Amino acid sequence: MSDEQLPDGVTIQMDGDTVAATIVVDAPPADVFDFVRRPANHDEISGDSSVKGTTIGPEVLGEGDRFGMQMKMYGLPYRVTSKVVEFQHGTRIAWCHFGGHRWRWDLESTTDGRTRLTETFDLSTARVPPVLRLMGFPKSHRVNVARSVANVAAHFSSP
Repeated sequence: MSDEQLPDGVTIQMDGDTVAATIVVDAPPADVFDFVRRPANHDEISGDSSVKGTTIGPEVLGEGDRFGMQMKMYGLPYRVTSKVVEFQHGTRIAWCHFGGHRWRWDLESTTDGRTRLTETFDLSTARVPPVLRLMGFPKSHRVNVARSVANVAAHFSSP
């Protein structure tokens, strides 16, 4: 996906270990944070449509919580359990699964009361970063994070 093909309003930042997508959402940070931290919403958020639903865990995520998701990639269904590994109420939540790499969501209020939302795929905490790099990460996750933040923004846009 070239910059011309990014969803409207999304910007991308990349380095050797991370790819991040940012968008401004037409909702206050508290509402956006509440939406992102609910596993039941992750299938709507998922930029690659790999998330298919929740299996275990709390309705609303907090520090240290574990949650399970039904997934499907390359036509193969599977389940994965993740743990919330970073949590600052209202401004940051991140989780990882057995691989150790993280999906981090950062939120900040704009001057007009909307939310600057960033999702970062971060392989710096992965158990085997060289393997992920050989698989093309983080660059290959560029489209997914761009679509994920756009999906959150679409959830809050007026019909």
